[in-house]
Amino acid sequence: MTKTSSVSVPLKQQSLHVEMTGTGQAIVLVHGWGMNAGVWHQLVELLAQDYRVYTVDLAGFGFSHQHPVSNDIADWAAQVVTVIPEPAVWVGWSLGGLVATQAALDFPDRVIKLITVASSPKFVADDNWHGISPQVLSSFEQQLNKDFAVTLERFLAIQAMGSESARQDIKALHEVLKQRPMPSSHALKIGLLLLSSVDLRQQLPLLSQPLLRIYGRLDSLVGARAVKAIDLIVPSSEKRMLHQASHAPFISHLDEFTLQIKDFI
Repeated sequence: MTKTSSVSVPLKQQSLHVEMTGTGQAIVLVHGWGMNAGVWHQLVELLAQDYRVYTVDLAGFGFSHQHPVSNDIADWAAQVVTVIPEPAVWVGWSLGGLVATQAALDFPDRVIKLITVASSPKFVADDNWHGISPQVLSSFEQQLNKDFAVTLERFLAIQAMGSESARQDIKALHEVLKQRPMPSSHALKIGLLLLSSVDLRQQLPLLSQPLLRIYGRLDSLVGARAVKAIDLIVPSSEKRMLHQASHAPFISHLDEFTLQIKDFI
């Protein structure tokens, strides 16, 4: 397999902003709420040595900040599928995990394997499910109406909470945000709506693709009890727990995370 440098090639003719780097087996990286495709830059450099890597700015985020934003997770998935020209391994982080899972369900011929990172088929807690407190998401939504920059600041802190490298992780995430346009306030609100309303628990066992789930043990958004519950929903899936990582293991534990991806592929 011919290896290339990690120079990204923007595919500008597409509606969402997407970049392609490297050659080989195709991999799609889908970012989480409040972020953009730049969050993957360190991982892309490593994966592009052996794979063709696609990174996408979801509607309303990064260089896709002016793209219309739907309130249907199926639309989010279809939009990404539209800009990826070939079947690929999909990697979705947090909210991006919901998008990637929906794509795998709706377009099984386009998603060869599925990897979810710090993600859950249902993020918000209820009487029968462990997840994020509805009050936490509600407070984010209220804060967005006042100052979404402050809201993003809080969310970044939560994503790195518990990690030994928390300060460095938060700094890295800040740098990513500054390199691309800030997300639209509408996209942030719709993203929170999806996090609070989407429930893919019944559909998850219907996945036809091999599934790898990667978690950080110190993650405050997808905790241990939720992980155990997901184990029961998809017992045939593979699971990796990075014991010193939090919600962004591909930043705090890049080498270990990359190895898990390559082993699964």
